[in-house]
Amino acid sequence: MFSVNQSILYYLAALVILFVLGQSIFFTYKAYKRALEMGMSKSLLLSIMKGAAVFTIAPAIAIIIGMITLSQFLGLPLPWLRLSVVGALTYELPAATTAASVLGISLSKSLTDPKAYSAIAWVMTLGSFSGIVIVTFFFPKIEKGLIHIKSKDEKWGIIFMDSLFIGMISAFLGMIFSNVTQGLTGWIPVFVMLCSSFLMIIFGYFVKKKNVIWLENYAMPLSMLGAMIFSIPLTAWIGG
Repeated sequence: MFSVNQSILYYLAALVILFVLGQSIFFTYKAYKRALEMGMSKSLLLSIMKGAAVFTIAPAIAIIIGMITLSQFLGLPLPWLRLSVVGALTYELPAATTAASVLGISLSKSLTDPKAYSAIAWVMTLGSFSGIVIVTFFFPKIEKGLIHIKSKDEKWGIIFMDSLFIGMISAFLGMIFSNVTQGLTGWIPVFVMLCSSFLMIIFGYFVKKKNVIWLENYAMPLSMLGAMIFSIPLTAWIGG
């Protein structure tokens, strides 16, 4: 019987992740060596590396949260692989959820159909690769076009960039409000979103008004974690 946590899946995921880690170590060594050749001191480089390590903690928390969420129905190997290499939480979770919805699969239990698992994995993977292809082959032209728009009319350039951002946010809002016609249970994602937004406002207040600068890098993962914790009693109360 197929299992989303079969040993072979762990081995394959670990193989890819080890390769990526090897690349990271290789380029870190090359960059460190080149920095020394340019006259940078070892103490300065050590300070930079320590600072970079500290700032990776915040996004790592969000990634772990996403991995735990996805592992409930996709197992651990696939989310571990996707969120360790190319994937991002803002894409992987909506992609998996949308694919499962199209296939008519419940997200409350682990997958047992290998075809459905394969389909979801392909959706998650191919969607991420589109960004790599666009950046690799088309980004210089896109950047040139954006610079041209800003040079002709700076205000329209700002409006254009803001429109792109709002369009991206609207795609996520569509998922959040998609089930509001199903009654109070359909509003659970909306309440969770409002909770996350409220927490972000509070953290923003401390960062901007109280100068708690370190909180800036942890505001998003803490808001996500707080909203997820809030969703547990909320779902039990409304669903019960």
